Amino acid sequence: MKKDLLSIDDLSIEEIHSLFECAGQIKKYPLQSMLSQRSMAMIFEKPSLRTRVTFELGMVQLGGYAIYLQPVDIKLGERESVADVARNLERWVDIIMARTFKHSTIVEMAQYAKIPVINALSELEHPCQALADLFTVLEHRNNFDNFKMSFIGDGNNVCNSLMLLCAKLGSSFALACPKGYEPDKNIIGRTKELMKENGGDLTITNDIKEAVDGSDAIYTDVWVSMGQEDESTRKKEIFSRYQVNSQALKYAKPDALVMHCLPAHRGEEITDDVMDGRNSVVFDQAENRLHVQKAIILKLLKKDDKINKY
Repeated sequence: MKKDLLSIDDLSIEEIHSLFECAGQIKKYPLQSMLSQRSMAMIFEKPSLRTRVTFELGMVQLGGYAIYLQPVDIKLGERESVADVARNLERWVDIIMARTFKHSTIVEMAQYAKIPVINALSELEHPCQALADLFTVLEHRNNFDNFKMSFIGDGNNVCNSLMLLCAKLGSSFALACPKGYEPDKNIIGRTKELMKENGGDLTITNDIKEAVDGSDAIYTDVWVSMGQEDESTRKKEIFSRYQVNSQALKYAKPDALVMHCLPAHRGEEITDDVMDGRNSVVFDQAENRLHVQKAIILKLLKKDDKINKY
C-alpha cells in the first residue's frame, strides 16, 4: 500500500482483496497485540460515533492506543497550520486518522506528515466506509461476480467512494438522485475509466426504478450531511421521492441487501420496515468498520504479516 489512504483510488485491486482477507482474519481473531506501544492521533472536525469508537477500539484491541483530538483542541488551519500540526504529530505518534470538512485538509496533512494518514471522511470521499461496505457484501455473497449496487439519494462522499470501489472490483453501480445532485465529475470520469478496464456499468439517473432494477444491493444515506444543516428544509423537499422503502425493494432482486452507512434518519431516506427487515445488513456494516479499519492500520504500518491465522 501507499503511505496513506486518502482515496479508494490509492488502492490497487490486489490491495483491496488483501485488505478484505486481512479483515476476515482479524474478525476471527480480534485480540492480537501486534501494535504494542504504537499510537494513533484521531483528528475530528465533525461529530462521530462509529468512526471514533471503531478506530479507538481497534487500536486498543491491537495492543496500541489512540488519542482523541476534538475540534477545539487544535483548530486546524486556525490556531495552527495543517502543515505544522502534521509536523508535530509525526514526532509523537505512529499514524494519523482525520475526519475533516475539506478534502484538501487531508491531502495537506498527508503531504507534510512522514507517517501514514487515513481519510476517515472528507467532503469528497469516505474510503473506510466503502471498504467496510463491500467487505460486508463479500461476507453475504462470497464474491463480486455480476454484482450490481444501487445508491438512492445524494451523490455525496460515500457515493463517490462506493462508485470507485465497485469499479475497482469489476461491479456495476447505479445512482438515482435529483438533478443537480450527481457525484463529483472527476470521480465519475475515473469510475468510467476503471469500468472499461475491469468490467461493470455505471448508470446515473433521476429514476429510482431504472437504478434499482435487478440490483443486488440497495444503498442510501442521509439527505442532509453534516455541515449542510442550513439546507435541511430545501433538501428534504427535493429528495422526498428518493426514499428506500418497500416499493423501491420490489424493483431489486428478492435477496437484495439493504445498506446504510448510518446515522439514519428513519422515515426520511429509509423506512423502518426496510431498515429493520430481513434484507438489511446495516448493522453488519457498522460492525465491519472495526475489522476493516484494523486491517487498514496494520497494512499502513506494515504489520499485517504478523496476524495469527490459526
